[in-house]
Amino acid sequence: MTDGHTRLLVICLDAASPDLLDKFIADGTLPNLAALAARGLAGRTRGLEGFFVGSTWPSLFTGTNPAQHGFHYQMQLVPGTYRIADRTRGALVEREPFWRALTRAGKRVALLDVPLAPPEREGLNGIQVVEWGAHDAFFGFSTTPPELASWIATNWGRHPAGASCDADRHGARDYRELVLALEAGVRRKTAWTVELLQRGGWDLFMQVFSESHCVGHQCWHLHDTGHPAHDRAMLAVAGNPMRSVYRAIDRGIGEIVAAAGDVPCIVFTAHGMSHRYGAHFLLRDVLVALGVAAVPAPTMRDRASGLAAAAWHAVPAAARAPLSAIRSRTRQPNARRAGRARSVGVVPALSRCFPVPNGLAVSGIRLNLAGREPRGILAPGDDAARFVDRLEADLLAIVDETTGAPLVSRVVRTRDLYQGDHLDDLPDLLVEWSERTAAGSLALGGTGARVIARSPRVGTVEGANDYGRSGEHRPGGWFVAAGPALRAGRLDREPSLLDLAPTFAALLGVALPDAQGTPIPEIVAMRTMDST
Repeated sequence: MTDGHTRLLVICLDAASPDLLDKFIADGTLPNLAALAARGLAGRTRGLEGFFVGSTWPSLFTGTNPAQHGFHYQMQLVPGTYRIADRTRGALVEREPFWRALTRAGKRVALLDVPLAPPEREGLNGIQVVEWGAHDAFFGFSTTPPELASWIATNWGRHPAGASCDADRHGARDYRELVLALEAGVRRKTAWTVELLQRGGWDLFMQVFSESHCVGHQCWHLHDTGHPAHDRAMLAVAGNPMRSVYRAIDRGIGEIVAAAGDVPCIVFTAHGMSHRYGAHFLLRDVLVALGVAAVPAPTMRDRASGLAAAAWHAVPAAARAPLSAIRSRTRQPNARRAGRARSVGVVPALSRCFPVPNGLAVSGIRLNLAGREPRGILAPGDDAARFVDRLEADLLAIVDETTGAPLVSRVVRTRDLYQGDHLDDLPDLLVEWSERTAAGSLALGGTGARVIARSPRVGTVEGANDYGRSGEHRPGGWFVAAGPALRAGRLDREPSLLDLAPTFAALLGVALPDAQGTPIPEIVAMRTMDST
């Protein structure tokens, strides 16, 4: 640290739609981002194929791909077992975040609500706020130094939306309350961010707004008129949550940029957002129907649940609709249901392959390879290759009976995308679901929630989505960089997400030799600070 000024300001909208950002900038909804774009360099970033749901932030802050840092989703298979465990409870990643290199170089950093960043308990040259208001609350609210938490809590309390914004919501009032809580959270976060910023002396000052992430997952159907759950009457009462929350964040960005003064600034979104799609909830049944995965023997509880489900679906749809809200309120909240699942739903030891958690947009499949898995069946090499070729053909042959369109858009071999010491920690195959049709949900009225998958090999497999999110991630991001010596305009190429950490470090004169990504030369050109 050479003086009392901040040397690099970084602000992130955790997950936001690049298309919406461009639209809202053009129509005047986001004047502060528009001002930055007018004097800076704007563009899109290229995300992670197959792992843009769970692995975006670990990949961003390490500058390495999932096969190098070993993290692809919160719930992962423990190597050498068939057990699924919570990765956030141990060593999250096998590579270090870029701010440790900055600390070693004597740079003073402020890390505020960076998603999936474990607490830096010792050795950090600066401050860290963990999960004051994060969409994915895995570690709990804490700070470095510890007394910073008391200062924030005393003056601003906790985030009004709570530790998780996931919930089954019903009616305009529920959504309006969520939007008001997110807007209030933005205002509070902006206030304590500005106070910390004005303490001065930061080499890197980085703040992340998670509210764009929450509103995208929960409220996309209110914004998107083509979504199965879109309700014009509800929209009239609740307003357009996407526009409201993005506007609140834009105001926060304006205040923070003004407080920082004339310093290099980068605003970005790590990954995108659009309508929910796909039929991840059918994958297990599809693999069973294909004869490649074995299901456990049913228990008495399973039989009772099956009878109850059959009885529910025997009720005419018109009669079920008014009962759906009552039924969903009696069930576990979405986040708890999703977070508690530790089983892959099949007997891996008796299966040639089995599903593993990887998020909802792209499903993961693990091969039960001999010599790698505890009771492997498939022989590595030609045997496994022939099996994968056949499985790929079978999955691509499945159509959505309602639309007649393919249900699966692509099946990718992970080794064709990534290489690294932790490649075997990842799913072997990635099933990319078709984006063509937006998915409804039983928690959102039921329209478009049921999917019937059909093919000559599968026969018919059907099920319904009961998860309340209407928005889902996309791999592309967005950025604007503004500062001295930077030519304004639009970048005509898409740098990788992995290039962001090396770029931040390079702007401060620090190299990240172990990163896969490289500094973005068009942004590094604005470096006018010395590297001491």
